Amino acid sequence: MEDASNSVREVILKEVPDWDSEVTVSARFKAFSGQRSDWEPRYQFWKNLIIKIVRHLGIFIIRPSVVTNVWFNQGGLVPLCIDHVLVEMYNSGDLLCSSDLIDPKSGQLTQLFHKVRHLLPLSKPAFPSEDEFIVSSVLQEKSDEVVKLISEDHWTSSCIITMSKFQVICGGPKQASVILSHLSKCGRAKYVAIRRNDLIEGVKVSLSSKTISGATSSDYDILHLTWTAEKLQLQIDMIDQLCNKSKTSALASLKSGNKVSARRHARELKLSSERREKCDVLLRRVEEVLRAIADAEDSKEVFEAIKSGTKAMKDKMITIEEVQRCLDDLDETITSQKQVEKVLGSVPPYYEDFDEDIEDELDKLMEESRNTSADGAARENETTSGTAESLSNTLSALKLADNDVTVKEPTEVSKVLELAPS
Repeated sequence: MEDASNSVREVILKEVPDWDSEVTVSARFKAFSGQRSDWEPRYQFWKNLIIKIVRHLGIFIIRPSVVTNVWFNQGGLVPLCIDHVLVEMYNSGDLLCSSDLIDPKSGQLTQLFHKVRHLLPLSKPAFPSEDEFIVSSVLQEKSDEVVKLISEDHWTSSCIITMSKFQVICGGPKQASVILSHLSKCGRAKYVAIRRNDLIEGVKVSLSSKTISGATSSDYDILHLTWTAEKLQLQIDMIDQLCNKSKTSALASLKSGNKVSARRHARELKLSSERREKCDVLLRRVEEVLRAIADAEDSKEVFEAIKSGTKAMKDKMITIEEVQRCLDDLDETITSQKQVEKVLGSVPPYYEDFDEDIEDELDKLMEESRNTSADGAARENETTSGTAESLSNTLSALKLADNDVTVKEPTEVSKVLELAPS
């Protein structure tokens, strides 16, 4: 909050050099009175200053209380005309309220009624007593920026992205809702949702000047595939973190001479590696199909694109149903870090009877660790790299019996993918 206030003050002092002048403060801060022509210059001054501050802060949603009491607070003195300025901005369309926005999740009939109602020559409603308002000109700029960012990753005339990714690009759920409403009103975006076991939400965005078309069955398939790819990538990232933690813990256990702990972390690493491999295989297949569909749609012939996209899915021998089946199969082997640690932590320490080859490898690793730790500081980075590589080779050589431990796996896909952003 303090940083924002300092940033606002920098903009004000840059735009209004005599802001702190006591002579001008009294004239600027007094309430509007008389004919509009009498206070029009001051209205334009405050309106332009508000828009410049909003643009500088990179926002488009403002609170009247913040504008009055924080932005323009001059030692306890606040402008008496700001409320009038905001009313005039609202009446002229420079400010919007939530009721002016289309709900992108509503049906076509509701959206059509909303558009017709705002096109009719009805009197502007009274200034609503809302906590937040949207600066329309900056909203337009931000919406154009979002479409530009999305187009950098796509080369087709339209694309499907998940709602979670759209929210990240927009800067948050609230901003995404307003931008999607604006783009929907302009015919440049549509809300898309798949209601199955999980609610899969997405946005179809037009990357050209053309009005966005309605969602097709191919669009829903692309959304499901894209959502699946993001979930798998998130799972892979989590597994990579777990693998790094297991390697570090195993090295620490070996250095401390705790072979039982080293064996336990090795098992955890092995399970994580198997889970990562299964996720990675499915992720590559899904991404391959998405690329094939995108190439087909690039023909700019909608019918041929959908036809080619369907053929691509058949050629790659993968369907939406198969993706779901793969995810179900993945349930049998994927488990969270807490579940693995809980199961492995509950196993009794009866691993002293190692195979001789495992004992030899662990002894070699311990000897190497002691030798390399005696090296000088000049070889520290090289030693760390060599130890890590030796650890990786040693852990790979561990022959873990299948009947040593039984891990009960989760039975629902939602448990596997619950870490994904909502």
